[in-house]
Amino acid sequence: MQRPSKDGDPAPFVVGDSRMIRLVREFDWAATSLGAASGWPPELKTMVNFILESQFPAAIVWGKDLTTIYNDAFLPILGDKPEALGRSFADVWAEVWDQIGPILDRAFAGEATFIKDYPLIVNRSELPEQAWFTFCYSPLRLASGDICGVVDTVVETTATVRAHADVDLLAQEMSHRLKNTMATVQALAAQSLKEVVERSVVEEFLDRIVTLGNAHDVLFRQNWQAVPLRRVAEATLAPIDGLGQIHMKGREVQIGVRTTMTLSLLLHELATNAAKYGALSTPQGRVDLEWGVRAGTFRLRWRECGGPPVRPPTHTGFGARLIDLGLTPDGSVERRYGAQGVEVDIEAPVHGLLDQ
Repeated sequence: MQRPSKDGDPAPFVVGDSRMIRLVREFDWAATSLGAASGWPPELKTMVNFILESQFPAAIVWGKDLTTIYNDAFLPILGDKPEALGRSFADVWAEVWDQIGPILDRAFAGEATFIKDYPLIVNRSELPEQAWFTFCYSPLRLASGDICGVVDTVVETTATVRAHADVDLLAQEMSHRLKNTMATVQALAAQSLKEVVERSVVEEFLDRIVTLGNAHDVLFRQNWQAVPLRRVAEATLAPIDGLGQIHMKGREVQIGVRTTMTLSLLLHELATNAAKYGALSTPQGRVDLEWGVRAGTFRLRWRECGGPPVRPPTHTGFGARLIDLGLTPDGSVERRYGAQGVEVDIEAPVHGLLDQ
């Protein structure tokens, strides 16, 4: 039930019944530079009622003395600070004024500012604390267009920022452990296969382990969510493309975990073959990697040119079979060995790229 204003209240135009509504209505505004509330401009009265009835944290900073008026939702932002109502905003936030003062000045000059996860060390209890805030300072104008105040709308994001930091730390630790695991697998493989006569087969196997490790790194940085295809391609091809001969072109396409692993191995095989026999085996060679989406189908094109003459392989090895598997079970792969170099076309339904 709303408490009606009384004629004796300094700000009878403020209606409602909450802690801050009562305080604003009963506050002795005549003792501040704002003067008696009865003489406030209608724009200020309207804005005061607006924020007091809002459940979003907000404060008004008005006039040359930066007088503060705020709502109930703003109370957690203040914490255990001394009562801020009617005081200068600069005094209320004295410990961080060198950071937020210039932002407030810009708002008074007519420039609204939105800042996300802004770090501040604030004094809201007995000890300073690191906190983060997402806020907007917006100019408040009179009907004449003159700026007389600023509204601060703000949410504290400290818990969210710390949670993200914890996730990032966990991801880094998991990535580190995965690298150690991959290194162990490589060592075991090298030791177990040391009697294998065809050393190239062993080296290819070890290289594929490294490629999978690089793909895992990309996924860890994305918290095992969908990742941009370009990022996967760059991470896979960079170790092989020392002379910058691979040129990529394509729209932003998101791919899932399984596709990330498959694409990494597939591109690794194509690039390794190009480095051994194709365009990447000579400084004059070039590879164009392009991709796009049309009518619900993803298409990836690998084109080599400028390398030595190529011939179709006399037998199909594991690498070729890996390429021929494509990106998804219902996709397709076409390999050609033309006069200019190797050409590979890969297609897959777009919906299959995000399968985890």
